[in-house]
Amino acid sequence: MKLGINPIGWSNDDLRELGGETSLDTCLAETKLAGYDGIELGHKFPRVAGQLRPIMARHGLDLVSGWYSTELLTRDADAEIAAMRDHLTLLREMGCGVLIAAECSNTVHGNQAVALADRPVLAGSGWAEFGRRLTKVAEAVAAEGLDLVYHHHMGTVVQTGPEIDRLMDACGPAVRLLLDTGHATFGGADPVALARQYRDRIGHVHCKDIRPAIMARVWAERMSFLDGVIEGVFTVPGDGMVDFAAVLAELPGYDRWLVVEAEQDPKKANPLVYARMGREHLARLVAARA
Repeated sequence: MKLGINPIGWSNDDLRELGGETSLDTCLAETKLAGYDGIELGHKFPRVAGQLRPIMARHGLDLVSGWYSTELLTRDADAEIAAMRDHLTLLREMGCGVLIAAECSNTVHGNQAVALADRPVLAGSGWAEFGRRLTKVAEAVAAEGLDLVYHHHMGTVVQTGPEIDRLMDACGPAVRLLLDTGHATFGGADPVALARQYRDRIGHVHCKDIRPAIMARVWAERMSFLDGVIEGVFTVPGDGMVDFAAVLAELPGYDRWLVVEAEQDPKKANPLVYARMGREHLARLVAARA
């Protein structure tokens, strides 16, 4: 198992004023300093392998993967495959094993003006076609040597435990699950139970912790997702309520990346300090499994 991180603790992709002044070099240098082996893409990364490869090599880091926003509720699989071509090519040429996908055609997670409680839901009749389209995209990704891993995410149509179940039931085996411990908890699911139920289909893990008091405020005060982030609903492993030891115990055969992904306001949560904190917690748990 290798430990990676997402750059969102340094520079937020959905609210770019959070960490907007932080350079990519600072992010990568501190990622290495914190002891990580790799990092996922963020909006400050070059999107051409010939430009990105020497930057990563200079910092001694692997590219883990990168997020892709699907729009399969509004376009068919062939159009989606064409739209993701440049992203898929970049990941393949950088040696990544997975492509992270989440349906974002009607998401509210990037809109500060909309309460998280008002996020979209997918009607029962829509799941079969969504699953069919996503499976076709995943099969095209697999043909190029990568797994498509689906990221259940707050503010989207795949947020709750039952919605994760609907997605997995609607999709063929080419669609793998990205287990995000923080989003699972926030969405009312048990990440330990999800790890147990889908261990054979989990292709990627995001390790995010939750501050329960702030999570309760987000719902009680009808906050937007981004306002919850600013308030500190997410944090790194070991600093919240998620039992990561129990999650890992349910993934005995998992030998892929564990990625710390904890979006916070970097002015409130120093990215290097929290990156180290999260890695140290996971490293202890991984060592205990050996």
